[in-house]
Amino acid sequence: MLIALFSQGAFSQKITPADLKKLRAKEDTLSEYSQYLNTDSLPEDRMIADSAFTKTLVRALQIKNSFYFPFDSVLGVSKLYAPDTSFRIITWNISFDDYYSRQKGAIQFRTPDGSLKLLPLRDVSEFTNKPQDSVRNRSNWIGAIYYNIVKTQYRGKNFYTLFGFDNNNAMSSMKWIEVLTFNEKSEPVFGGPFFSYAKDSIPKPARYRFNIEFKKNARVLVNYIEDLQMILVDHLVSENDDDEHAWTYVPDGDQEGFKWENGKWEHIDKVFTFKLQDGQAPVGDPLLDPKGNKDEKKLQEKTDKNKTKDNEKAPVNYDN
Repeated sequence: MLIALFSQGAFSQKITPADLKKLRAKEDTLSEYSQYLNTDSLPEDRMIADSAFTKTLVRALQIKNSFYFPFDSVLGVSKLYAPDTSFRIITWNISFDDYYSRQKGAIQFRTPDGSLKLLPLRDVSEFTNKPQDSVRNRSNWIGAIYYNIVKTQYRGKNFYTLFGFDNNNAMSSMKWIEVLTFNEKSEPVFGGPFFSYAKDSIPKPARYRFNIEFKKNARVLVNYIEDLQMILVDHLVSENDDDEHAWTYVPDGDQEGFKWENGKWEHIDKVFTFKLQDGQAPVGDPLLDPKGNKDEKKLQEKTDKNKTKDNEKAPVNYDN
């Protein structure tokens, strides 16, 4: 649907040639500011680029039917459409130094006449001690760069599950899952008791949003898997028995999950506990043996592999 909606043909129908020319010019400017915002070595220059980027983005979105313009060449910024194309959420990151960064964002709604309806998001995660137990609005948003949206329904109401990446600090990264809804005033509502642990062997209170923290540049799966109709999350373990520090956490080859049931994401402690026809469970290459003991050789191999990634300084992939 999105491919058809945002094809060149759709542009010619929704956006006038004159406005399309304006949007492409704005896109070129935004691409340049985004590059400075994400790569400039000086924090003061990144802040200047962020300010200029924000102002230019708002001006671009004020052009009629800008909702249908994808800004594909603006790299380092997430422009994510809802599955039903009722809105898109634009998010990006600004790093002040290796230990402090913030996310910026806004929600743009599709409107019948092509006019702009835009709601900015304010990241207050630095002032929050318990982000998992609160409903939030656009003024006290837990910032993230979103890489996927999944739409579910319950009793006629739409629920949009957001998957986001947080650069966090020099030693660790985070990934978030939370449910977005809209109230009667069409204002965004972030979070709620949607992550249920009631079916666990030891039940726990529901969480209002889910997050995990892990070693910088470790490749960690947190996403909805269409074929399984569920969310998969890599289970993490400290690679050097330092359980108190999340920046030592890497995947151990096992996975937990969440399945949408009766308006909630029901937690599944171990997804792949069933046996396949060949008698094997698809758990990859686990770092723990069946008794839960750590395989030191595999842990060391995982550590060496992560060190190699750190040395290569590869860019963060928000889509895994």
